[in-house]
Amino acid sequence: MTAGGARTQVGARSGDGLGAVTGMPRVWLRVEGVAVMAAGAGLYLHLGGAPIALVPLLLAVDISMVGYLVGPHPGALIYNLAHNWAVGVAVLALAWWLGSPAIGLAGAILVAHTGMDRAAGYGLKYPTAFADTHLGRLGRAGR
Repeated sequence: MTAGGARTQVGARSGDGLGAVTGMPRVWLRVEGVAVMAAGAGLYLHLGGAPIALVPLLLAVDISMVGYLVGPHPGALIYNLAHNWAVGVAVLALAWWLGSPAIGLAGAILVAHTGMDRAAGYGLKYPTAFADTHLGRLGRAGR
């Protein structure tokens, strides 16, 4: 028991108290990330995206971390806008509706990047700190 009366689990990992996904569901979310990363990268190439630009564009999405210069709350908001399935899929739907391959390339990159991050264990951010994600706490404390 802690001072506030809450029970602590023996052997609980850091990040568990954040509502982080653990166990096999976490493994499945990471496997899902690999599949979606491959699908997004494949769509990017299918739409005529330059293979040499794929990796730099995948990494460019992380410019969304700039919000953390202001603080953890705006940082999490901006980061999560760029790192969720809904935005990437909405951009792909807009590309289809407008018949725009250029917008489709952007959507494919967003989807692939989100998959890449999930596969690597980087989840959506809580507004408490950059390391606090829905897939657990990042860094040594989360291992």
